[in-house]
Amino acid sequence: MMMFDMRRSVAATLAALLAVLALATSALAEVKIQKVTSPKGVRAWLVEDYTVPIISIRLAFRGGSTQDPAGKEGLANLMTGLFDEGAGEMDSDAFQLALDDAGAEMSFSAGSDGIFGAMRMLADNQTQAFSLLRQAILSPRFDQAPIDRIRAQIAAGIEASARDPGQMSQVAWREAIYAGHPYSRPGEGTLESLAAITRDDLVSFHKRQFARDNLFVGVVGAISAEELKARLDQLFGDLPEKAEMAKIDRATPKLGQEIRVDYDLPQTSIYLSWAGIQRDDPEFFAAYLMNHILGGGTFSSRLFTEIREKRGLAYGVDSALVNRDFDSSLQISTATRADRATETLSIIRAEAKRMAEAGPTPEELDFAKKYVIGAYAINNLDSSAAIARTLVQLQMDDLGIDYIQRRVEQIDAVTLDQVKAAAKRLLNPEPAVMLVGPVAKAAQ
Repeated sequence: MMMFDMRRSVAATLAALLAVLALATSALAEVKIQKVTSPKGVRAWLVEDYTVPIISIRLAFRGGSTQDPAGKEGLANLMTGLFDEGAGEMDSDAFQLALDDAGAEMSFSAGSDGIFGAMRMLADNQTQAFSLLRQAILSPRFDQAPIDRIRAQIAAGIEASARDPGQMSQVAWREAIYAGHPYSRPGEGTLESLAAITRDDLVSFHKRQFARDNLFVGVVGAISAEELKARLDQLFGDLPEKAEMAKIDRATPKLGQEIRVDYDLPQTSIYLSWAGIQRDDPEFFAAYLMNHILGGGTFSSRLFTEIREKRGLAYGVDSALVNRDFDSSLQISTATRADRATETLSIIRAEAKRMAEAGPTPEELDFAKKYVIGAYAINNLDSSAAIARTLVQLQMDDLGIDYIQRRVEQIDAVTLDQVKAAAKRLLNPEPAVMLVGPVAKAAQ
């Protein structure tokens, strides 16, 4: 009776969710994107919105931690922690006070393939806020005291991660799958590499990476295209024209291997990885829908049904297509009791094999199309900051300014045969598998 009630509850949730997604789909048509080019040639995408007097800007420089020199891993990450720690004539305290006075929120972060920045401000305070962002981008101070303080904070996080089995497993996974490639290295660096970074390294890295030819900008809010042109030149017009990027080869993941990390835990974490599909591949959406049906759909996927709903082996199971500049993968992850790990892994393998051999049903494909079309607005367009982030990602992926509208047509056009072909293509090869937990129990 309990299982019946749970299935009925899941069915009701899915029905309600589809109704919400149908309404969300209408929001897609309301996003009107403009291309803006400044007098100095700086480009941005803009969505004007005067509903509230707020401006959100998102920027990205392609590069990120893959550009960290050998022995200086963590350089990009450390640098992004210092942009609000003093710029121009202002030291750390003065800069922080100026941000507070402007009522602006500013943040920077480093990913494996990019350095990202964001600012959210009141439109009435934009002159002061944009001035601070300009100084952070063009003339960060990199004073020694903030360097030492932020370095110490990162080092404390590295030491804590060394005691975290989840973090340890990710280290083992990267090193096994991407051995010899920059993706195998920790973005935060190591204690040794972090200690080796000097102020000169930071200055040089900033000069090499921050340039107009690897810059992407998205702006949302109470600002016109003409106003934005002047702001773009103010922020970015004095950057170097070309970045100095180290050449990075495409990764060749080492699949078909099994990795076991023995750790005394009450449960075992399970990870699987297959080769993925590049974002510009004509069959990307066929693969995307297949993955949603297999394990990417909340409450509705085959893996959720078999592992959580029918057997109660795990709280959840996730499948995702992961796309990076130099690698694409299909990854599945879950966690279960150590003595049920072998059973859980067998179910995942069986469902992947079943999908590869027979593909989905027409009903599964129809539901998946409705979900992924409707969920896009909720996941990517629910705030000005989210829209700005989406504008930048669309540019980085070279998807075109009309992508949001074309996306619906492209998904609707996917056929059942295409999804079946994508399943065979991605899931037939042997994946890499990692188990983290009490290995002896998991092997029973």
